[in-house]
Amino acid sequence: MTARYHVYENLARLNALPTADAEAAFLDCCGSSEWARRMAASAPFQMLEDLFEVADQIWFSLSAADHLEAFAAHPKIGSRRRAAKQKKRAAAWSGSEQAGMREAGPTVRDRLAEINSLYERKFGFIFIVCATGRTASEMLAIAEARLGNSLQTEMQLAAEEQRKITEIRLTKLLER
Repeated sequence: MTARYHVYENLARLNALPTADAEAAFLDCCGSSEWARRMAASAPFQMLEDLFEVADQIWFSLSAADHLEAFAAHPKIGSRRRAAKQKKRAAAWSGSEQAGMREAGPTVRDRLAEINSLYERKFGFIFIVCATGRTASEMLAIAEARLGNSLQTEMQLAAEEQRKITEIRLTKLLER
């Protein structure tokens, strides 16, 4: 059985889930309850491309409050604790996504904690970056650079980073 066949088999299973179970699965991919509700209501998805396209359309149609809800479902970059709203699977995904933090020394960890705090005070939400494949130093440099942004610019950047994270997690959901 090819990997692609396995993914489509899992897409069929996702399509067949009761609404509440589908919402829970989608909520692991993106912490916005409205996004998860609308994704579950949009099923069935015929092709993977349909799933990703609908996910993006819904995400970018949501309110700032919905985006903030999704951001709050992430642990801070560098934190070893999961976010309060995070379920077990989403927390495990966050841990693997932030693998670049494992090799970070105390100087980088301390500076990132400081930047996380400054960022949250300035913008009112945690620093969101698609951490997959990034080193701790890369994430720190991105956080430092983004501190100079306006709130409007930062909301747009954070929303795009969340979109990337969601796409990665939808893929993981279908590969399991």
